[in-house]
Amino acid sequence: MREIPAAMIIETVAELCIRANVHADPGIANAIKQAKANETSALAKSAMDVILENMEVAKAENMPICQDTGMVVIFADIGENARVIASGDEVFTEDSEGGFIAKEPASLITKAINEGVRRGYRDGYLRASVVIDPIERKNTGDNTPAIIHYNIVPGECINLTVMPKGFGSENKGGVKMLTPSSGIDGVEDFVVEVVRQAGPDPCPPIVVGVGVGGTMEKAALLSKEALAQMFEKNTDPQWAGVETRLLEKINALGIGAAGFKGSTTALGVRVLAYPTHIAGLPVAVNIGCHVSRHVSSVV
Repeated sequence: MREIPAAMIIETVAELCIRANVHADPGIANAIKQAKANETSALAKSAMDVILENMEVAKAENMPICQDTGMVVIFADIGENARVIASGDEVFTEDSEGGFIAKEPASLITKAINEGVRRGYRDGYLRASVVIDPIERKNTGDNTPAIIHYNIVPGECINLTVMPKGFGSENKGGVKMLTPSSGIDGVEDFVVEVVRQAGPDPCPPIVVGVGVGGTMEKAALLSKEALAQMFEKNTDPQWAGVETRLLEKINALGIGAAGFKGSTTALGVRVLAYPTHIAGLPVAVNIGCHVSRHVSSVV
């Protein structure tokens, strides 16, 4: 059993929060450059120039790529032979007014992750965007709590993926419980309709994560995971074909970069599928904006 100090989790998450918000994802940047070379709209090309320039300025000035520094989503793949321990080096902000730790009890790793988010957003001068109650809307002041998804995997390490998710794009996602008879056509029609209704609001060019199968919440989780795997090759020929067709159909909508029409509305589509019930066909769509952010580190 490998023991991992909670302080190491705190430090890693804090650093990842800053890096994710400041440094553009290379896959996204390269996709925008390629799309620009083939763009038909002069206005859309100009918008892509501004997007790329903004990425360079953010990196050079150590400033956020976008003013919406998001609600932090974290995927924690925990090795079954790893154990998080208190070493005495970690200090938790227990008295944060309205904060997560003051509100409810949590495991050591959850405390460490949220403390890392708190420190990263404080030290990186990143905007605090989280409210402690969906109706009362009082800001927690430190961008906690994070949305944390735990997964137990073989090994003795913890793989942390930090994804700050802005709500300009998050608000435009969708879930639908299709009937099995809807088939592939029904899945594709729903995805395209979600993007069509979103229009320019999620700051295109976008990336589109799609989850198919499982239950309602599993499909939604798959669609979020898909954003972190955007430019990976799909090894399933059926779903690889769906990705190709969806990208063509979405770009045929003509929304374009920043809504200036043209040939590039989406830079990529990623589909993740999971077994489901004989009576269901859940489908979820999660849209990422042109600074769709995620970084990972192993501790």
